[in-house]
Amino acid sequence: MQRAAQRDHRAQRPERARRLNRVVVCAAAVPVMLLAAACSSNSGSGDGAGGKKTPADGAKASASASASPTVQAARYAKLPEACKVLSGKTLGELVPKGTKSAKEGTSSDVSSRASCSWNSLENNGVKGSQFRWLNVSLLRFESDADRGSGDEQAKEYYAKQVQDAKSVAGAKNTKSEPVSGTGDEATAVRYDLKKKEGSFKQQTVVARVENVVVTLDYNGAGLAGDKSPDADDLAKDAKSAAKEAVAAVAKANGDGGAASPSTSSSASGSASPSKSSSGSSARSASPSTSSSTKAASKG
Repeated sequence: MQRAAQRDHRAQRPERARRLNRVVVCAAAVPVMLLAAACSSNSGSGDGAGGKKTPADGAKASASASASPTVQAARYAKLPEACKVLSGKTLGELVPKGTKSAKEGTSSDVSSRASCSWNSLENNGVKGSQFRWLNVSLLRFESDADRGSGDEQAKEYYAKQVQDAKSVAGAKNTKSEPVSGTGDEATAVRYDLKKKEGSFKQQTVVARVENVVVTLDYNGAGLAGDKSPDADDLAKDAKSAAKEAVAAVAKANGDGGAASPSTSSSASGSASPSKSSSGSSARSASPSTSSSTKAASKG
C-alpha cells in the first residue's frame, strides 16, 4: 500500500506542473494585452495631444489664415481747409457781399470732417435786397475691416446725401441731374422753398471723389419786394463751385487739383470720419441781423 501511495503521488506531480505552467503563461499574457490596447488607443487620427497632424489639418489651418478680411486702402488721407476750397473770384460771384463772412463749422477732426459757410445780403434800398447763402461740407471716409473700404462708404454716403436733398419737406419743383467732370460722380438737385420772408431757390450739388464726399448748398432769394434770382444762374454757379471744391480735395492730397474722375486705385489707408458735428449738413441760413430785413432759407 505504501508503494501504491508513492505511485499516486508521483503521478500527480506532472499534473500539478502542467497546471502551474498554464497559470504563469496566462499571467504573462495579461500585460501584453494591456500594452497592445494602450498602443492601439494612441494610434488614432491625430486629434489627441500626441497625435500626428495630417496634410488635411495643415490645409485647414492655411485656409483659416487666408480667410482674414482685407480692405482696399483709401486714397485720400486728408481734407483741404474748408474755408479755402473756393477762390476769392468764385466767392465774389456767389456771395458778393459776404466774401469775408466765412464761418468754419465745428469738428473734432478736420482731416475727416470739415465745413464752411458764407452769407451775403445786398441791400437795394426801396427795391428790396438780394440774399445768398453758401455752404461747403467735406466728409472723408477711411477704410476699415468692419465697415469696408473708404470708397464704398463714401458711395453709400453720397447716395444718402442725394436722396436727402430730393426729400426736403415743403420743397416744390424738385429736379435732379447728373453733373459731369466733377469727381467720380456728382448730382445736382434744385427746388423752390417758400417761406414767410420770400421764395428761396435752392441748389445742392453732391459730389464724390474717391473716399471723400463734397456737398455744396447754395440758395438765394429776393427779399422785401426784390425779384427772385434766376434758378438757372444759381445752378450754374453751384456746379462750378462744386467742381472747384472737388479739385481742392485732390490738390490737398498731391493730385495736382484734378477735378475729373480719378483713374488710379485707392492707395492709402484711413479710419472712419469723426462723429462730431460740423454743421455741414445744415441747409438753412438767415440774412445778416444788421439788416432791417430778416429772412431764412432751407435746402
